[in-house]
Amino acid sequence: MPHGIAFTCGNCLRNFTSIRGRARHQKSAHREFTPAPEEDDENTFQRRSHKLANALPCRTDGTYLPPFAAAPPPPVDGIEAWGPFESRAAFDFAQYHFVQLQTSEKNINTALDLWAASVLPFGATAPWQNAADLYAAIDEIQHGNAPWKTYSIRYTGPLPPGLAPKWMTQEYDLCTRDTRQVLHQQLATSTFRDQIDLVPHRQFNHGGKRVWSNLMSGDWAWRQADLITADPANHGCAFLPVVAGSDKTTVSVATGHQEYHPVYQSPGVLTGTARRAHGNGVLPVAFLPIPKTSKKHRSKPEYQKFCRQMYHASLALIFEPLKAGMTTPEVARCPDGHFRRMVYGLGPYIADYPEQVWLAGIVQNWCPKCEAHPDHLDAPGARLRTQAKTDLLIKCFDPGILWDDYGVRSDVVPFTHDFPRADIHELLSSDLLHQVIKGTFKDHIVSWVNEYLHLVHPEKRALEIIQDIDRRISAVPEFPGLRRFPDGRDFSQWTGDDSKALMKIYLAAVAGYIPSDMVKCLAAFMEFCYLVRRNAISSDDLPKIQDALDRFHQYRQIFIDCGVRVDISLPRQHSLVHYIRFIRLFGSPNGLCSSITESKHIKAVKEPWRRSSRYKALAQMLVTLVRLDKLAAALRDFTVRGMMTGTTSSYTASILAGEQPQVDAAAAAAAALDDENDDDGVVHGPRSLSDIELAPTAQRGYPKNLPGLAQYIHQPSFPLILRQFLHAEVNGPPDPLAPLVPIDECPVFAGRITVHHSAIARFYAPSDLGGAGGMYRERIRSNPHWHGYARHDTVLINVGGPVMGGLLIGRVYLFFSFTFNDNDYQCALISWLIPVGNVPDPDTGMWVVEPERDRGALTLAVVPLDSIARGAHLIGVYGTAALPEDFHFSSSLDAFDNFFLNPYADHHMHEFLHQ
Repeated sequence: MPHGIAFTCGNCLRNFTSIRGRARHQKSAHREFTPAPEEDDENTFQRRSHKLANALPCRTDGTYLPPFAAAPPPPVDGIEAWGPFESRAAFDFAQYHFVQLQTSEKNINTALDLWAASVLPFGATAPWQNAADLYAAIDEIQHGNAPWKTYSIRYTGPLPPGLAPKWMTQEYDLCTRDTRQVLHQQLATSTFRDQIDLVPHRQFNHGGKRVWSNLMSGDWAWRQADLITADPANHGCAFLPVVAGSDKTTVSVATGHQEYHPVYQSPGVLTGTARRAHGNGVLPVAFLPIPKTSKKHRSKPEYQKFCRQMYHASLALIFEPLKAGMTTPEVARCPDGHFRRMVYGLGPYIADYPEQVWLAGIVQNWCPKCEAHPDHLDAPGARLRTQAKTDLLIKCFDPGILWDDYGVRSDVVPFTHDFPRADIHELLSSDLLHQVIKGTFKDHIVSWVNEYLHLVHPEKRALEIIQDIDRRISAVPEFPGLRRFPDGRDFSQWTGDDSKALMKIYLAAVAGYIPSDMVKCLAAFMEFCYLVRRNAISSDDLPKIQDALDRFHQYRQIFIDCGVRVDISLPRQHSLVHYIRFIRLFGSPNGLCSSITESKHIKAVKEPWRRSSRYKALAQMLVTLVRLDKLAAALRDFTVRGMMTGTTSSYTASILAGEQPQVDAAAAAAAALDDENDDDGVVHGPRSLSDIELAPTAQRGYPKNLPGLAQYIHQPSFPLILRQFLHAEVNGPPDPLAPLVPIDECPVFAGRITVHHSAIARFYAPSDLGGAGGMYRERIRSNPHWHGYARHDTVLINVGGPVMGGLLIGRVYLFFSFTFNDNDYQCALISWLIPVGNVPDPDTGMWVVEPERDRGALTLAVVPLDSIARGAHLIGVYGTAALPEDFHFSSSLDAFDNFFLNPYADHHMHEFLHQ
């Protein structure tokens, strides 16, 4: 069935008739858009795998299996059915109270007492008498068992005469678990079957361009495989890099800044999306000791040397279980059930700048990756650091020269020094969160813009402008997944998510109040940020990244010229120059960012601490972590065995009736789509082309006939527009240069119309934390009564043509469906917003659009639903005028003459608009 686009008549419309005409009668008017996937798609990519480190399946003794041999059955641990639980109800009770609600022991006892009372009349009992019995059952779970051990560490150097400082005599506890055992458990997780790549490879897109995505697609993994397979005995084995990360975190400021220093571990063969997702892709493997002393001793060389040496000694001990497997292959089970010979290796290490200084053994303010001087970090010609070069420098120069001229601490030996094929300077990961998002954007650019406003304006005027910028931020229209800032950026405690959300809308908010070069500086930085945050980066993207970085360096000079900065030699900003090299070596930085470890702090540190008694909390936290791991492993096992279908009651009823439990997948999917409060989220399904459909629930209270509906929605031209749409559907699109079809020649529609308040768009968006396959879902709304105001979202509509990538913007006033000539139609009534000019705004780099009008009235059109690609986010072009103090964001799309089309609303939008 062909589809067309119909629109009202008008002279101003003639300029765009030829553009829109090309979109008529296309079966699907979706724009051709296939962003580079993170995982290899054999239909999209050419792949060149390493020929020797090719991960051949083997037996448990290491001998290789014949081709196409089946995987051995999973091990039987002797536990029947739900063991050690009595039933699905018992397991769900434990999962619900211990994991989801984090119920206290007292309240678990109460819940068990209620359970016992409810079944007592039937002669039954609760599965446990009290919480202690429940905890014992959890402890009996065999899956996911990786116990913790504690090692005592103390200073062994010479003591000063008299009373020695406490730090010299105190013992420190290092709590760790067997990293080899944890790695094997992570690798054997069957849910990672489609999210893992055991073979180093090089991938290429349609045009033969190299693409970097996960760690195994980078040059470093390939080079490591070359070194490993130089020994013929290692041919056919798999290279298994271990991604590590560490970061201090504070659990309570009120109780004296209680700090913990967890270390995390992840198999490097996982994809970036699997590592960023919740699950056991990243697990805590240690808590480092944190020595403390008085201010008097804190700056003493002896204390600093001890702290750093203990830090590296602890890390060496943590990863010691993996060391033997870095030279001699070990056999391990993989997610597909096969065993393979593995050679381990220390992979990228995730850390923020202060921790990188400790890891690299360098002086503060120097770069851990190159020898650039702190006073001129971005000067060209700086040589890369290597561990071999550092060792040579230490042999040749005294500590003072090393400190002053090379930024090297001679009293620190990095823990990687004794591990095969490991160079800490190379392995330090680029950190998007602290270097780009929190560092360059929040700590630098946002602060500098405010300083500039105070420099060039009187204090009162500067505060007025800053307050108006905050009002502009709060006035941004709603958009799925976009955080609202009701008070602008006026909050005291910034999180990484705050910075990420503010980045999306800050550029439009400050434009008009700061000089052109300052806007261009921010625009160039945003372009760099969104390019390097993609999950798949092609060789065509690398020059774009370099160009954006060069423009950022060029335009940031404005901050020096206007007196905000004397110079810009900052380690976190300087780190941006190493991103292209990092991408070539390790793939997308998005899968190796400290946001991964910071997000783990909540489940691994903060929540276990809150569940403790606060007294000697770490031991209690470790018990909680073990139990959480065991329950998570049991849940995965029961799910794989098909025992978690349906609800607890439906499953139990099926078992009692002697039936096989089943779940209605279609009903569950429809219920998920119909959740009106769910604007966006992941779609757990296979990757597919983008599509859009109306929400399942039809809205009541609307007239079912066309004239009545037109009057009800205050759009009297709606019947004429719909008739023009149907004429195009029946007869094909008219010649763009021909006169418009008289309305009398258009079909008359007298059927029923059903109104919907939203539509759901699905698209491939792995960089936005998509679900399995990288799919993402957003809800587009057209609701006249959304939380007390009318919400009519804007959408991207593919019409073809050279301007703005063949896209126009439509604002949706009605989603509706109907049947005509036995064909079902899903459509939208929209008003057009068209580009202002043929190129983006030269300062912001964003397209500017304006509502199209005919003699003062908005130009309306009926478009088929499948001509809509996805939602669009518009931000008003504020100019230099201040917003009223009582301005409400719901009025934004009606209040401004021009709008920026925001490419930074999400990563998919940025890729979509830059194809």
